[in-house]
Amino acid sequence: MSHYYTLGTIPHKRHTQFRRPDGELYSEQLFSTEGFSNDYSLLYHTHPPTAIIKTDDPVDVRPTVAESHMLKHRSFEGFSISPEKDYLQSRKPVLVNNDVHISLAAPQESMHHYFFKNADADEVIFVHEGSGNLKTQYGQLHFGYGDYLVIPRGTIYQIQFDDANNRLFIVESFSSITPPKRYLSRYGQLLEHSPYCERDIRKPHFLETIDAKGDFVIQTKKKGWLYGLHYGFHPFDVAGWDGCCYPYALSIHDFEPITGRVHQPPPVHQTFDAHNFVICSFVPRLYDYHPEAIPAPYNHSNIDSDELLYYVDGEFMSRKNVTKGMLTLHPAGIPHGPHPGAVQKSIGQKETGELAVMVDTFHPLQLTNYALDIENENYTMSWAE
Repeated sequence: MSHYYTLGTIPHKRHTQFRRPDGELYSEQLFSTEGFSNDYSLLYHTHPPTAIIKTDDPVDVRPTVAESHMLKHRSFEGFSISPEKDYLQSRKPVLVNNDVHISLAAPQESMHHYFFKNADADEVIFVHEGSGNLKTQYGQLHFGYGDYLVIPRGTIYQIQFDDANNRLFIVESFSSITPPKRYLSRYGQLLEHSPYCERDIRKPHFLETIDAKGDFVIQTKKKGWLYGLHYGFHPFDVAGWDGCCYPYALSIHDFEPITGRVHQPPPVHQTFDAHNFVICSFVPRLYDYHPEAIPAPYNHSNIDSDELLYYVDGEFMSRKNVTKGMLTLHPAGIPHGPHPGAVQKSIGQKETGELAVMVDTFHPLQLTNYALDIENENYTMSWAE
């Protein structure tokens, strides 16, 4: 985030004495995801954020690639991923490359006994089903159906779910997640033609300063290994903070579609930007209004990018037999387009209620065993009907 925000109590000047009510100094921490050369925040802890009292043996959680060479369209039944009680165990990586890991998760229980920190990647958690509260050092974010939770790498968090029925689509980015650059002014403000603005971005609230001593486990992911780090003080002991690097929420329902007289290309749906991939939102919208418009998308050859579409809700005029949570992968190198009959069927239609998240990558995605276990093998030949 490039927008300044502050919560709690902070000193008048940074890097100066700031004392607790008992006269002891607060511990200042600079938090940035790219050294000292990018957006950052300053947090003021009741206790030093360095008090590690024990470490556990690391656990290997690197995804195993089952298939890396393919040139055919694929489809996966996302809701076939089995629910797991534990949040971290529920995260099943299905498609990966060196820029991004994409996981599906169906956690049933809140994170009561540990915290999580992804030290490798920014996370974008799309909430398909469920609701709850994202708790961080920066405060809390309530979330529900259709929310993107954008969590900078290194953020310590807990998720409290309202019930056991949750479905998440998780994107781990090994570069910073930002709004599309074409929608930003040179000073970082979202411009008038952007499909969302600062009013749509929900920032953390209710900064609860927890001053507690004990044994607090932060499961920390680094280079594909999970480390159990035990801290002597509660990680949410922050009395105040300010800056431009913090988690936030954006609802897909607040994304305003860009339409035209004829069919608009996929970049109009772009929601987030990253190195070598983008995230897009397909939302309910009016169809093209040229008198001879064809609402269905035209066939196109994505020679340099893989297209992954995650179907959320509604009817999709370009695809047959779509189910909730389905993923379709159209790899770079071969053209793709509407299923047979979809073009003619779309003519004359005025609007769509479809809801989907798309990830376009500029390096090929590789399949894990979790993906192969939920594959719909009939999809490859579905254009030959």
